[in-house]
Amino acid sequence: MWNELTIHILREAEEAVSNLLIETGSQGVAIADSADYIGQEDRFGELYPEVEQSDMIAITAYYPDTIDLSEVTENLQAGLERLAKSGVTLGDYVLDSKELAEEDWADNWKKYYEPARITHDLTIVPSWTDYEATAGEKVIRLDPGMAFGTGTHPTTKMSLFALEQVLRGGERVLDVGTGSGVLSIASSLLGAGEIYAYDLDEVAVRVAQENIDLNAHTDNITVQTGDLLRGVELEVDVIVANILADILVHLTEDAYRLLKDEGYLIMSGIIADKLDMVLEAAYRAGFFLETQMIQGEWNALVLKKTHDISGVIGG
Repeated sequence: MWNELTIHILREAEEAVSNLLIETGSQGVAIADSADYIGQEDRFGELYPEVEQSDMIAITAYYPDTIDLSEVTENLQAGLERLAKSGVTLGDYVLDSKELAEEDWADNWKKYYEPARITHDLTIVPSWTDYEATAGEKVIRLDPGMAFGTGTHPTTKMSLFALEQVLRGGERVLDVGTGSGVLSIASSLLGAGEIYAYDLDEVAVRVAQENIDLNAHTDNITVQTGDLLRGVELEVDVIVANILADILVHLTEDAYRLLKDEGYLIMSGIIADKLDMVLEAAYRAGFFLETQMIQGEWNALVLKKTHDISGVIGG
């Protein structure tokens, strides 16, 4: 038996609350977000349901019945209070829970995850799916049952688009807050020479390594625990970080220190009302903005360390 716990919460709290659910013992989370269906009606010929747009999302977490759900709920409430005090806007959240039989658990997981064409070249495929790639298509295999997401969230999609934009082959890449490892795997498929992935959460490090192992030719990826870029001394070409805006502002100076001249910093996970804060931190560190991407309320930035500002915004 499994326990299913669903929290309805404001979209901007998604990553913080998802991590909190994992910390309280969840074996994984599934996210239902109406924004995922914005502008999707003609995308790759797929048909999407009519969905009423809302600022609220539903995050569903799954716990084995060996875990005391009342204790989980108590710890979750305490964690939500801490997040609220730290400035994360939660909204009027609602918690629901129910029991699932073993077969329901499996079916519930798999109904959320199907192969998804994310960019022109990149497709994310659940590990259990028998999927044949077309010519030129690059397939990222993930086991979402272990991970923090499917790789289809707007912040991840924009990170993948940005990596396609800046990677030309042979680069050394740092992936900060790697989570499922999807951005590291994509970097390898897009031709990066060496990838170093970091996450503060040891569970994320394990999950990322398991996902990396599902994909061929990814032995150029090294995963380890790390607190942002503190203590890192590698000179690199590209740094990518898809994490909360309140955390991103603490890595810009280290990112500038580690990047080679003409190197790129990709930052995603930036809710609209935190955009100026992140941009100010990036500009203060010395970066110039080259590209800004927007999907719904989310923003992603491609910033450059350069002395030639003719090719950047405002240059």
